[in-house]
Amino acid sequence: MDKSPLISNPFALMMNPDAVLAAMAGSDRLHRLQRRICKPLDKPLIPKAPDAAASFDDEIDQVEEPSHD
Repeated sequence: MDKSPLISNPFALMMNPDAVLAAMAGSDRLHRLQRRICKPLDKPLIPKAPDAAASFDDEIDQVEEPSHD
């Protein structure tokens, strides 16, 4: 069987995943790739010392609100 039409058509490859996995397992180019683990940077850095805005918020929270009688 000629595999060139299968390789050139990605939709045909989706219909035959075993052939894709077999080709990946036997690929020398994939085995030579440099591998590294990249960690996501989505965790924000939280400052340890309170800043001026946080201290202002704390001061406002301590003030008692006047009663509207």
